[in-house]
Amino acid sequence: MNKSRIILGGTLVGALTGLIAAMLLARRAERNERETAITTGEGLKLGVLVFGLLRAIASLNDD
Repeated sequence: MNKSRIILGGTLVGALTGLIAAMLLARRAERNERETAITTGEGLKLGVLVFGLLRAIASLNDD
């Protein structure tokens, strides 16, 4: 596979994942009748998890 196909595929997967996450957060906010579905602490936890995921992906080929 060439580089541009990999980047395009990753972009599509990331966009789809983000869309699903946003839909789940909006549903959670509606269910709890709150303005936002995520607190600052939850956002920080998610950010750390995302960076951990990116590190894991970057090290996939390191044997």
